[in-house]
Order: sequence, then structure tokens, then C-alpha cells
Amino acid sequence: MSIAHWWLCHFDTKKFRPNEVKRVQISLVCVFAFMAIGWPLIVYQTGITGWIKFWLMPWLGYHFWMSTFTMVHHTAPHIPFKQSDDWNAAQAQLNGTVHCDYPSWIEILCHDINVHIPHHISPRIPSYNLRAAHQSLRENWGKYLNEATWNWRLMKTILTVCHIYSKEQNYVAFDEVAPKESYPITFLKKVMPDYA
Repeated sequence: MSIAHWWLCHFDTKKFRPNEVKRVQISLVCVFAFMAIGWPLIVYQTGITGWIKFWLMPWLGYHFWMSTFTMVHHTAPHIPFKQSDDWNAAQAQLNGTVHCDYPSWIEILCHDINVHIPHHISPRIPSYNLRAAHQSLRENWGKYLNEATWNWRLMKTILTVCHIYSKEQNYVAFDEVAPKESYPITFLKKVMPDYA
């Protein structure tokens, strides 16, 4: 889905503000130039297997990595969707997403991308300031923040519960809506660990 989102949203200049279109076009030219020059060079030097090993697989790995972080940040059963007359921008920025602490080896690899709430306050905060910004938010607005620690129970909940929006319950699992059609969810519930 990350790749589908990337293709459908980032390559359509109609989806950007008029003042952003020029920069988007420059970005697209760079992407297509790399495809036109870089891909043939990789194939020439390493063959099609090298292209798969040195470009395609890392690219797919990156999309999986970023999709997982995005899913954890934005999909939690307790985060409500609000109608426009009940929606508050400041509140949505503070508690409409989840800060998740990961094992230290993941935190080192992800370069603080998991520190996500400050990004919703201002996307211009550089990654090296995200932790300080989050600490400031925690000190001043802590009761409004959603924070979690990564564990298998969290992943199992996200993958098996958070699927369809309901005004009364926030999210409803597929197997509650269409029990006969939810074999993948039933399978995940059986095979995924359930410990924190």
C-alpha cells in the first residue's frame, strides 16, 4: 500500500498546491532521470539480478519499514475520528497520532522517525530536534499525548482490529463486520504472539 500511495499521490501534480508544483516537478524529473540513467547502469554493471538485489529489494524494504512506522503512528483503536464541527486542530495534532518507543536497535536505525508527534505540530522540525521537541510537548501537554511501547500485542491489535471506522467505536475489526470474509484476520490472530 505504501508503494500504491507513493505512485498515486506523489506523481500527480494536481494533488499539490500551485506554489508546490514547481518543486514537485523538479523532484519528478530527478526520479525519472535516475530511472533512465541509474537503472541501466546498475543492470549493465551487475545484471538484472544485481538490479533486484541492489535497488529493488532495498526499495521494497524501505517501503515496508516506512509503512510499518506510519501504520503504528496513525492506527490505534482508541484514537477517535471527529466530525468537522467537533474537530480541533491543536488537539488533533497532539493526540491524533501515537508516539511509540521501539527497541533501542530500531531507534538507532530509524534516525528518530519514530518520534512522530512533533512532526504533526510542525513538519519543519529537523530529525535531530525531534526528541527535544517531543520532550517539551511531554512536559507541557503530556496529558494529551498518546504514547505506546512497541510490542507484539500492539502490532497484533493494529493488524487485527483497526480497519473500519465506526462513529461509536472508532475502529471495528473486519471479522465483526464480515466474519465469513475475514480469514486473513483470523489467521493473524492465531499466529501472531499476544504478549507485551
